[in-house]
Amino acid sequence: MSNSYFQFKQFTIHHEHCAMKVGTDGVLLGAWAPFEGLPHEARLLDIGTGSGLIALMLAQRYPEAQVLGIDISEDAVRQAEENLAASPFAARCIARCTSLQSLMQHAASETGDAKLRFDAIVCNPPFFEESLLPPDAGRRDARHTVSLPFDELARDAARLLLPDGRFAVVMPRAAFDAFHLQCFSEGLSLEVRCNVKTTASKAPKRTLACFRKSMDVARRDEELVLMDNGQRSADYVALTRDFYLY
Repeated sequence: MSNSYFQFKQFTIHHEHCAMKVGTDGVLLGAWAPFEGLPHEARLLDIGTGSGLIALMLAQRYPEAQVLGIDISEDAVRQAEENLAASPFAARCIARCTSLQSLMQHAASETGDAKLRFDAIVCNPPFFEESLLPPDAGRRDARHTVSLPFDELARDAARLLLPDGRFAVVMPRAAFDAFHLQCFSEGLSLEVRCNVKTTASKAPKRTLACFRKSMDVARRDEELVLMDNGQRSADYVALTRDFYLY
């Protein structure tokens, strides 16, 4: 049986009540998201926060940022609240039980909160599109696009971003091209793409991508190999050294 918690250098993540546990995708996104140059007390949004892992990683990396994590699972949000409260970053992190669509509707309403505009947004989105869905509702919503279609994710992220804001995601390489087009149609330009390989000889398994709400963007491409001769690669260690207990 896997542990009910995962210990990082500066915080602990309990995840026994979350449909999606701590995994490599979330750690990669939290450690990689290239948000350098954020304004003072920048506002960050973690869509589908689950246990609060990525929210806490961003709070650690950007010590002046205010971080909001949202999720449609009440169990996940309660657990995220506990993880955030027990962390050194509790004063700057909030978890809220709401969907992205509802958050967008509130932000767009006449009584909308001006603070519901963000300098940067992250999402480790549900990406399975099979017609046969799992019976467990929590696992279905966490893993399948039925709860957050890619077109709605791209549209609402673009509308919640402040001008020149950034939006970072992790997803299967096979799904990325279609998502890239969705983002482009919403005025989000691809700034950085990092293809992630398990080993150097294998095809990319995941894509980390950062989009910018600007049409004047210089794009760069990166590659990250996770394993080298059965061990974590030097690049993977360097990326995660501030978080993993090496």
